[in-house]
Amino acid sequence: MNMELLLALQVPGGGGTSFLLMMGLMVGVFYFILILPQQRRQKKWQAMLGALKGDSIHLRVPPDNLRLEVTKASVAQLTTADEEVQTK
Repeated sequence: MNMELLLALQVPGGGGTSFLLMMGLMVGVFYFILILPQQRRQKKWQAMLGALKGDSIHLRVPPDNLRLEVTKASVAQLTTADEEVQTK
């Protein structure tokens, strides 16, 4: 066989372009799978905290009716009495 033909078969053509394309594709997949959902959750949480009145919240915790004061930043989720009954 011709030596030039063997060398042409061994050297992959366009290796740099395909590598950049694959890296761009991986970054895009990670963005849509990991980053975008986290940003949505963060916006939803910020909106929930914005709806709270005051810098702290007073909670009454059963069975002793203990009263706790927590800051807005420590609140992870809001539920109402109606939602609580539905989950039980």
